Amino acid sequence: MSKPAIIQLDHFYAQPPSVVWKALTDPLLHARWWAAGDVRPVVGHRFDLDMGQWGKQPCEVLEVDPERLIQYRFAAGTLATLITWRLVAEGSGTRLTLAHEGFNLDSPMGRQAFEGMKSGWPGVLGRLEAVLS
Repeated sequence: MSKPAIIQLDHFYAQPPSVVWKALTDPLLHARWWAAGDVRPVVGHRFDLDMGQWGKQPCEVLEVDPERLIQYRFAAGTLATLITWRLVAEGSGTRLTLAHEGFNLDSPMGRQAFEGMKSGWPGVLGRLEAVLS
């Protein structure tokens, strides 16, 4: 059995953590850079992210530290991975770290999702930058 795989990226944004946090947790802004869904920074909150051709993916918020961290289970029941966003003030901007973990590389779906998301996340982070600008 393979060890669950992780995707980890970080990106610097010129905006302060409060602005980046709002883009991560405001449903209207979130839909502009990644996926539509009723994301909210409330532990226990359940929501769906509309992933287009991959359908609506159920999520649940597991941890929140306002303007510092939000973590949620993604695609519960299928992929069952964890997405963690960490924000750290850096000068007048923000260093955002994304960790997407728990992919089961022993399953074809897990392996395909890992490869697709590994190549897809950099574009998502670029779209977030465009929304922030």
